[in-house]
Amino acid sequence: MIRISTESGLRHSIAIGEHLLHADVPVEFGGDASGPEPHDLFDAALGACKALTLMLYAKQKGLPLEGLDVQVQRDDSEERQGIYRLNVELQLHGALDDAQRQQLLRIADKCPVHKLMTSTEVQINTQLGSD
Repeated sequence: MIRISTESGLRHSIAIGEHLLHADVPVEFGGDASGPEPHDLFDAALGACKALTLMLYAKQKGLPLEGLDVQVQRDDSEERQGIYRLNVELQLHGALDDAQRQQLLRIADKCPVHKLMTSTEVQINTQLGSD
């Protein structure tokens, strides 16, 4: 379960099990910019999932992937038309040949969060809790 609670102003704490994160909005929207905004957390979930998926896959297959860097950049130009575009760049580190690099590129798009974001109908039920 994930719990989100107001700390002060627009800053919120996000408790995910034993982990604590924070979210806020930029100053121009009335926040203090003391944490990432929700869109950034959404985008980061994709990048983190791709990174973890590739490291686990490489370990399982014995590929010489020593580490990687993932950059996720949001293109806001079409969001008002209903298109949420994320551009992901992978920097793979290790003695990988071109075939291994291409294999990892294909696997990156199979991470669970990528699949969730692109091929699953998400239904959200929001309700009021009791006081």
